[in-house]
Amino acid sequence: MAANVKNFWASFRKAVIASGVPEKNAEWYVRWAQKFSDYIKDKPLKSRSADVIRQFLLELSIQDRIQPWQVQQAEDSLIFLYDTYLKTGLKLKSLRPLGPTPAPSSFHSHRGHFRDRMLPKSELDARSKKLFDRLKSAMRLRHYSIRTERAYEQWIRRFLSFHKKKTVAKIGAKDIESYLNYLAENRKIAAGTQNQALNAIVFFFREVVKRDPGDFSDFVRAKRPVRVPEVLRTGQVKRLLDSLNGVNLVMAGLLYGAGLRLMECVRLRVKDIDFESLRLTVRDGKGRKDRVTMLPERSAPTLKEQLEKVKRIYDKDLKKGVAGVYIWPALGRKYPNAAREWIWQYAFPSNRLSVDPRSQTVRRHHVHSSSLQKAVKKAAFKAGLNKKVTCHTLRHSFATHLLENGNDIRTVQELMGHSSVATTMIYTHVLNKPGLAVQSPLDL
Repeated sequence: MAANVKNFWASFRKAVIASGVPEKNAEWYVRWAQKFSDYIKDKPLKSRSADVIRQFLLELSIQDRIQPWQVQQAEDSLIFLYDTYLKTGLKLKSLRPLGPTPAPSSFHSHRGHFRDRMLPKSELDARSKKLFDRLKSAMRLRHYSIRTERAYEQWIRRFLSFHKKKTVAKIGAKDIESYLNYLAENRKIAAGTQNQALNAIVFFFREVVKRDPGDFSDFVRAKRPVRVPEVLRTGQVKRLLDSLNGVNLVMAGLLYGAGLRLMECVRLRVKDIDFESLRLTVRDGKGRKDRVTMLPERSAPTLKEQLEKVKRIYDKDLKKGVAGVYIWPALGRKYPNAAREWIWQYAFPSNRLSVDPRSQTVRRHHVHSSSLQKAVKKAAFKAGLNKKVTCHTLRHSFATHLLENGNDIRTVQELMGHSSVATTMIYTHVLNKPGLAVQSPLDL
């Protein structure tokens, strides 16, 4: 019996590698499938339903030590196991809609995430490796972030998979239009997701293929809903923060007390914190803009304690010869030692070293954004809040409470980093007394 089980997993591993998955990833595909096999030991794999698989992924996603990309990898492993290897007829395709946490490789929208099928990376690399190398070079030349780089590459892979019977030279405006229509009409994606796909395709043709994509302006645009932001009352914010502790409490306090976006918070560096003036400087925020916001007095002591812990980690890394943190390549050439200087360190570093995906340098990056997202979600449940609470909810609450306290909307606009005051105006719709202080007829 043991020999049969061993042969089964060895055969499964070979099938995974044959599908184009690298050997080092294939090992993990086998491990996730084995973990699922042990999930219900008295029930054969072929007799398990899609709901059992979803429950398994859901339980994985709420474990602190499991990262979102690992949940995605486990999902891919089980999809391959059931749809390709066992051929059970479940037709799983995507199991994630019932799960709480989308993976970084998914394409995020304001209302969920989109994930579509595409050709194996190995097949596309064989067909158009030079194009993808040029795509990466074009984005790095323009200093696009690693997230944008990965998202654009994934969109182009999906786009080429959609038109896999055509070469890039033969793809025209009508083909682009048909793909964008497919996203809106068949996939029912959000407007933000469709816009990201559009931007990726236009960038690909103009900067990589070096030709105008043509006129495809008649495509169906996904409708962008007009929604009021979710806001907590001050008492609810207090209950939420009381349910957090440690570094998550410090970070959540800055989201609410300074109006930071999630990534602005995790990317905060030592040099951007001014305890004397009680100011925070947000570098390279949304729209590649810097801005200055306040540092809450109540957050200053806990933030100082956090930096003391970071300093101890930093000193140990120096002794081990760790390369330091990520800094912009041009700055690194100008100041070769900057990455190892204290002022450039992240205020919220990861608890483990990692490999830079671009330079392959081993360094200490900032904490993963998903750790705070999970902590806030659990804290909201613990605090008994009957609302959908995310990290961005704290930023919405920051703006709303400033306006409620009589602060000028232009000041709030600057603190939030909004390009237009119209964006800030949406918070006037969620004040205690929206519009004029009109009394409901039920209360008369």
